[in-house]
Amino acid sequence: MVRFRRPHPEDVEQLLLNAKLRDELEPFFDESMKILDSGRVPIRVENEFLSAILAWERAPVLPISQWFSPSLAPPRADQLSADELHEVLWDMIDKLASRRIYLDFTDHLSDAQLYRLVVRDILPSQEKMVDLTSHCIYFNCAEPDGDPETWLRYYASEEERQGWLEETGEPLPPVESSPFPRKLPGESR
Repeated sequence: MVRFRRPHPEDVEQLLLNAKLRDELEPFFDESMKILDSGRVPIRVENEFLSAILAWERAPVLPISQWFSPSLAPPRADQLSADELHEVLWDMIDKLASRRIYLDFTDHLSDAQLYRLVVRDILPSQEKMVDLTSHCIYFNCAEPDGDPETWLRYYASEEERQGWLEETGEPLPPVESSPFPRKLPGESR
């Protein structure tokens, strides 16, 4: 006698959701999606993954300034006093963080320098506006490739400094404390 296990209602819901997600994603499937047919991951995990892919595929690409209503259009830095600039900068940092957009390695920049960087480079940056709690954007404000001396001076670990020395043979700048220490939302370090 063959006995059949009665499916749990949640299993049925997950299977129906999986079919719906796969139908909606069909135009975007390619060979990289074959791993999902292996049965190696639970259906709930697969559905989370498929939902994230669908959100990514449907997300518009917009300048970050337009992710907000109204759009972020801060005044020019030279139109603000130091106190006003600080206030507007932190307002922008908080608004960016509310959309899971974070700034890393900013402690070498004055408020005015960071303000200009946000206005000039980050707000106009064209990015996928994906609305998932798992999706964050981090802007590295001291990229090792762009300005290795700043990275090495303020942020690199001793291991990173030694690796850079071995790779380039160039002298290392002295380690210094950051001139403008900040605690920003979402810092990854």
